[in-house]
Amino acid sequence: MKDNRYELFPILNAEGNFVGTISRGHAHDGCKILHPVVHLHVFNSRGELYLQRRPAWKDIQPGKWDTAVGGHVDLGEDIESALRREVMEELGITEFTPVAMGCYIFESKKEKELVYVNRCVYDGPVNPSAKELSGGCFWSQTEILENIGKNIFTPNFEQEYLSKILPRLPSDI
Repeated sequence: MKDNRYELFPILNAEGNFVGTISRGHAHDGCKILHPVVHLHVFNSRGELYLQRRPAWKDIQPGKWDTAVGGHVDLGEDIESALRREVMEELGITEFTPVAMGCYIFESKKEKELVYVNRCVYDGPVNPSAKELSGGCFWSQTEILENIGKNIFTPNFEQEYLSKILPRLPSDI
């Protein structure tokens, strides 16, 4: 399995406005052209956070633990539709109530993304896609904090968890 290098993504300016198109291959070749992605942090009512394991065939951060759901926004797709599509594709979840937590620009050696961050509390069945992921499980806050900086998680997850999620954990989690 491999990502489709020819899949088209929207190009955005820093304000999130559409300015063009780019292929997945070009978006991840180090050109650092800004393109949108959606993230969903799935908590259960015990406060544990579901993390996915990225498959070995991924072109970015293979084999690392990452945000429960993360995916690119397709060309012509709005953020809400992209989030719902990605959640269904990756975890098989259709009934959830996302809480938007804002967006930020993430830049690595290979890419530059405008990340739309969301969270939800969900206690139903989670069915990670064998096609999309290498599994997943719920982690306690202690387990996550003990493993940060040990090359287990993606750098994007660590940064997002420490700066966006941990400081804003609501009382319902």
